Amino acid sequence: MGQLEGKVALITGASKGIGRVMSRMFAREGAAVICAARTQGLVEETAALVQADGGRAIAVTGDAAAEDDVRRMVESGVRAFGTLDTLVNNAGDGGPTKPVQAYTTEDWFYTLNSCLTSSYLCIRFAAPEIIKAGGGSIVSISSAAGRRGLAYRIGYCAAKAGQVGMTYGMALELAPHNITVNAIAPGAVAGDRIDRVIAGQAEVRGVALEKMRQVFVESAPLKRMSTAEDIAALAVYLCSAAARNISGQCIAVTAGEPAV
Repeated sequence: MGQLEGKVALITGASKGIGRVMSRMFAREGAAVICAARTQGLVEETAALVQADGGRAIAVTGDAAAEDDVRRMVESGVRAFGTLDTLVNNAGDGGPTKPVQAYTTEDWFYTLNSCLTSSYLCIRFAAPEIIKAGGGSIVSISSAAGRRGLAYRIGYCAAKAGQVGMTYGMALELAPHNITVNAIAPGAVAGDRIDRVIAGQAEVRGVALEKMRQVFVESAPLKRMSTAEDIAALAVYLCSAAARNISGQCIAVTAGEPAV
């Protein structure tokens, strides 16, 4: 029996990267998965991969920062699987890499909506169903940048710090309903997203791309980036019965680099 046998999980940002890996790992551990993301073809591909692995999944196309879309994600999941007891807030575009004087109001609100408003909306609409289910788990994928900062990423740092604060508050509010609420704060995770961040940092700092990449790797005591599987494995644990007394925490996955 898997760690998540019988659970029903809504995973946002499930079209690729960490979200896709989590969708497959959650299903392999026994959960039915509602794969949600904005890009229809990609999120349907994720659901198909879960099904090909022998798991149960549906795909829901929508924007996690749009109220009506989030309501539909939750309703579609409950209609398909009868309940909802697990939420993973993974959706979010990190926004641009710019000095603050060039960071526009549009950049600011786009990044906050994508990374923070999306988590608020998903908790707002999923929590009533998780309460009906008798309890469950909420995990938000934040970032070490929200704890220690990252130059030229003001909107992203603010949004990810906001996710952590929301985690602390929601853990207290939802504890009487037997709901655990935690955040994961990854450092550099190998993949397309960190490649874009490194390219942006290299450009704004005026250094060579490979030198900037080396900085990101060498700053971690273990001298390596994390993988999507590292993040997904922790999310599985936090949503399992083994973590039933872990709540109100932000856990760093940074290859040993302090995240505070």
